[in-house]
Amino acid sequence: MEKIGIAGDFIVDSKLPGRERTDVLHLKCNLFKFVRQARKSNTMIAKSYFILFLGVLLFLSSCSTKKKVLTSNSHSSTGSVLTDSSSARGKTFSGSRLDNYANLLNVSTKKLNPQLYSFIDDWMGIPHRMGGQTKAGVDCSGFVNLLYSEVYKGNLPRTSRDMENIVKRKKTDKLEEGDLVFFSFGRNGVDHVGVYLHNNKFVHVSTRKGVIISDLSDSWYLKTFVDAGSPKI
Repeated sequence: MEKIGIAGDFIVDSKLPGRERTDVLHLKCNLFKFVRQARKSNTMIAKSYFILFLGVLLFLSSCSTKKKVLTSNSHSSTGSVLTDSSSARGKTFSGSRLDNYANLLNVSTKKLNPQLYSFIDDWMGIPHRMGGQTKAGVDCSGFVNLLYSEVYKGNLPRTSRDMENIVKRKKTDKLEEGDLVFFSFGRNGVDHVGVYLHNNKFVHVSTRKGVIISDLSDSWYLKTFVDAGSPKI
């Protein structure tokens, strides 16, 4: 017996006639090529399945990140909303998210714009950052800009002072959900803005507590409040 290697070791009987030995060698070479081709095909099939799997995974991932609108069946992971309102002391928030907002604002869920509270819920607690407009940090006018763009599909000026210049002014007892409320914490006129909700409550970005719901009736906001109204967009 002699060993002949062609991309592998084949054993061929050296006693076979030359023609038969050549035929056996060709047969084994063809068999080897067939095996290699089969392995290559299996590899390509495996790669195709893998690419298909990745595609399905990415599709499902993108679906799961679609914006969810709050309903009476949407439950908060904490069962609470962030507020520093004095009128909310002692209140418990253990219902659905939308019910919690209705409880805080003392209104029926039917009076709430689900898209607005979905946006607020998504940004609740995001820290304050001057000039920021991302989840890493946002300032008061940046937050209001983002809210109006997503919820009301409108564009507002970038600063609170410029926003005040485009509102149709209203008295506080005439304010409606989505109106803007303005404050002056310094000596240079309007320097803070929030979005009115219901019953004197408004959402804004506190420099210490981030995105939060506060109350116009509380002393600090009562003495710094300067103006309110509906933006002309």
